[in-house]
Amino acid sequence: MSDPTSATYDEFSLFHENAAEAGLPFDAAPSVRREFLEVGPGRRVSALAWGAASPELVLLHGGGQNAHTWDTVALALQRPLLAVDLPGHGHSDWPADSAWLDPASMADDIALVITALAPESRAVVGMSLGGATAIALATRHPHLVAKLLLVDITPGVNSDKTSDIAAFLSGPETFATFDEILERTIEFNPTRSVSSLRRGVLHNSVQRPDGTWTWRHQLGRPDLDTGLHVQRPENLSQWDALGAIPVPVLLARGSRSPVVDDDDEAEFRRRRPEDVVVVVEDAGHSIQGDQPVELARIIEEFVGNG
Repeated sequence: MSDPTSATYDEFSLFHENAAEAGLPFDAAPSVRREFLEVGPGRRVSALAWGAASPELVLLHGGGQNAHTWDTVALALQRPLLAVDLPGHGHSDWPADSAWLDPASMADDIALVITALAPESRAVVGMSLGGATAIALATRHPHLVAKLLLVDITPGVNSDKTSDIAAFLSGPETFATFDEILERTIEFNPTRSVSSLRRGVLHNSVQRPDGTWTWRHQLGRPDLDTGLHVQRPENLSQWDALGAIPVPVLLARGSRSPVVDDDDEAEFRRRRPEDVVVVVEDAGHSIQGDQPVELARIIEEFVGNG
């Protein structure tokens, strides 16, 4: 496999592969554009806007991911939506004064993005770090969250449950070739197809001027010796915040994921007895990658048409 280059990579050219792999119809390329919004002096957050109408959904990805993780879900939904690159990820800038990613401060950035780009959104969907950010968003900016869908995340997450994710993110910061960065991704995702992982790496990596490759979330990080640091929800006492959110909340957990366990589900049900938990079979932590069509169905049923 030869190394692709930034000159040949087109982030909007791979949707037909997503559709084919998921068994979705693909009669014409979807309408998708990249948006940028300044959220602070010299600092922007980027997002993918699907469709021409005002977004009905806002999708927030997990740590070390980017907005393209939702591509197959978006193709299946066929709704106008906004998939955001969290600060420090994808095409969004890092906060200038910290190598830590704090869901509360990120929520304030996302609030600006929703206000400007998705003011009529009917639900926020957050996976992992995006879910922790969504909980903070619903707490700090409740008028922006009409419904909340959490994808394999609760405040019960801890370092033991996320050890595999941490091991992957704490790996090499640069790779000699594209094949090397892809091989590491395959090693940590043995149940996913090579074609889907290759797409993911294309969207989530960049070739440096010296020919080596690095992750997009490594770019612009204030301290390159510290790794990708994320303040976990356990440090933010989010269970009380989650329990107090005044809108419907749905928890979707992967049947093969270690991140949300039975105790977490029980605590979620205790805190929110009127809400729903859905277990997605044959899915790990990244349900949007393992079972995207099923997740789209869950989102569709949760949001509805009203």
